[in-house]
Amino acid sequence: MRGLICAILLLAAGGAFAEGSVEDIATAEKTGLDAVGSIKLAALLDTEAIRDVRPQARKGLKIEYSKKFLASLPKPKLSDQAACLAEALYFEARGESVKGQFAVAEVIMNRVDSAIFPNSICGVIHQGTGRKYACQFTYTCDGNPEVIREKAAYSRVAKVADLMARGGPRGLTQGATYYHTHGVAPKWSRKFARTASIGVHYFYRRNTRLSSN
Repeated sequence: MRGLICAILLLAAGGAFAEGSVEDIATAEKTGLDAVGSIKLAALLDTEAIRDVRPQARKGLKIEYSKKFLASLPKPKLSDQAACLAEALYFEARGESVKGQFAVAEVIMNRVDSAIFPNSICGVIHQGTGRKYACQFTYTCDGNPEVIREKAAYSRVAKVADLMARGGPRGLTQGATYYHTHGVAPKWSRKFARTASIGVHYFYRRNTRLSSN
């Protein structure tokens, strides 16, 4: 609690945050944790200020969108949530460029932060699983077994998943929460704003102006 209060004071003073302090604030904001007595943290912190500081925290994690960069990283020990993300990237984007894989990971992480999707990585990925072709990610409900045969490809996407699950930067898709391949045109794509085109995927988000790219 002492660390959280210090983080609050730093925010009020415009000070810099350590990664852990930002995570404490984000967790407390979601749970409605009391910061001082019965006063809710939401009453002490400005929500927009929290939104402003989170991207800054992500910028501290340096990422290069290349196979060479991923090869330089040690094999990660994946958390349960990161393992769900690695599996999704393997089945959804293993044939994409490294940049394309990070872009798909961004969509999943953006959904975790959105109020209209489940609030965990595994929850987002398995939303609708069990209803054939009515899930969010087709590989979870197409009736085919999820067998990872390409070990090298999985090793690469596991590193992408680890970085993104630990707060990697999300600067590729402008906050997208949807994507589809160039070869299809789902009905929802006409309602949402296209924010990026990376590899074989178009990316979209709700209620925003179309990207000029």
